[in-house]
Amino acid sequence: MDHSTHHHPRPDGGHADHDGHTGHGQHGHDVTPASTSTAPTSWAMAAQATLHCLTGCAIGEVLGMVIGTALGWPAWPTVILAVALAFVFGYALTMRGVLRAGVGFCTALKVALAADTVSIAVMEILDNAVMLAVPGAMDAGLTNWVFWASLAFALLVAFVLTTPINRWLISRGKGHAVIHQYHH
Repeated sequence: MDHSTHHHPRPDGGHADHDGHTGHGQHGHDVTPASTSTAPTSWAMAAQATLHCLTGCAIGEVLGMVIGTALGWPAWPTVILAVALAFVFGYALTMRGVLRAGVGFCTALKVALAADTVSIAVMEILDNAVMLAVPGAMDAGLTNWVFWASLAFALLVAFVLTTPINRWLISRGKGHAVIHQYHH
């Protein structure tokens, strides 16, 4: 189905030309603006949004952990670096997609902040808590399996526990729901 003629954002967050248009059920669009939708959000949609967010978080988290560990930093400076980089990469990945939709940098930044802040914050609290809780994980070197297994487990825990939060946010028109209009 050709969508090039009807995906024009309206001020209320919906899209022009959806009145009377049929066939959206076959490709997953909700024609109701997210901010007023009471339809339940699927677990698949929440998982996809969480996975998108986790991708940026994981890049930053792993990079921060690797840098801090390689430099022999104590746990807390390493965690601070990992969290900072997780936010930078998480926002950057979202902004990349939004900028491709043709919006300006400031708008893309605002959308990324609205879409990802809660999700990234929850994931970072969870995965760093796991890393700090696993005995020896923060002190293990980069060549030690404990470091990598703990990091993989931490990211898995973050994904599993953040998905319900993202589902709740999306169902209320928050979180990743705010970027829907930019993903066509």
